[in-house]
Amino acid sequence: MGQHAHHASSGHTHHEHRGESLIEAAARALAEAGEQWTTMRETVFAELARHERPVSAYDIADNLSAARGKRVAPNSVYRILDVFVANNLALRVESANAYLANTHPGCAHDCIFLVCDECGEAAHVDDEEVSRAVRAIAAAREFKAERPVLEIRGLCKACT
Repeated sequence: MGQHAHHASSGHTHHEHRGESLIEAAARALAEAGEQWTTMRETVFAELARHERPVSAYDIADNLSAARGKRVAPNSVYRILDVFVANNLALRVESANAYLANTHPGCAHDCIFLVCDECGEAAHVDDEEVSRAVRAIAAAREFKAERPVLEIRGLCKACT
């Protein structure tokens, strides 16, 4: 799936989860954070994790409404996604107002996204050097960086 580029220099290895194990890992991470893993949260997470591209709260609400045969309000999906982002279960692509499941839930790292303007793919890159540099820039201005998100817009390999 070539989406995640990891660098040996990063000093910590990520265990990437897929499918069922990803849902279990997310449930565990949320419980460890002292949050409830409700049926609705599991449903939203499963729907989010099904997508390899960033997906909006509206798309998730629409898909769940269709699947359950009863309307799911985008607002309730937004609230759940906020909990996921706050607890590192999901990543938010700010410029697209869309979300991506974190394939290593509970692992805090800065987000660097390569966002394709053509197909919408957001490749998530881990780069400790860039993360350190960004945090150093913030620290130099006595700014405490909580959740740096870098987004680089352009065209992916397939679209160029």
